[in-house]
Amino acid sequence: MIKKLKLFALMLLAYCGTALAQKKATTPEWPEMKKFHSFMSTTFHPTEEGNLAPLRAKADSLVSSSKAWQASPIAANYKPLETKAALTKLVAQCEKIKKAVNDKATDDQLKVLITDAHDIFHTIVGECRNVE
Repeated sequence: MIKKLKLFALMLLAYCGTALAQKKATTPEWPEMKKFHSFMSTTFHPTEEGNLAPLRAKADSLVSSSKAWQASPIAANYKPLETKAALTKLVAQCEKIKKAVNDKATDDQLKVLITDAHDIFHTIVGECRNVE
C-alpha cells in the first residue's frame, strides 16, 4: 500500500512539473516589455524614496524603450486594441517626463509624471493581459 502511494505521489509530481513546464513554454516572451520594465523600476522606485537622480539620468532611455516596446509586435497573451492604446499613452507620458527633465521641472512635478507612467505600465501588464 505504501509503495502504491509513493508511486502515485511521484506520478502526480511528474505530471504537475510537466504541466507547469508546458505552461511556461507557451507563455510568450515580450523582451521589449522587460527592457522597459528595467528602466521603469530603476527610475520609479528610487523616486518613491526621494532620489530623482536616476529618473533625470534615464529619461531618454524611458522614451526610447517605450517607443521600442510600442513598435514591437504585441505578445499573444495581450489584448491588442487595449494594449496598443495603453502603449500610446505610455509613450506620450514618457515624452512628458523627458521634456520636464529637460525643462528642469521640480522633484514634485517629476514624481507626479513618473507615477502616472508607472500606473500606465501596470495597466498594460495587468488589465491588458488576456485572462488564461
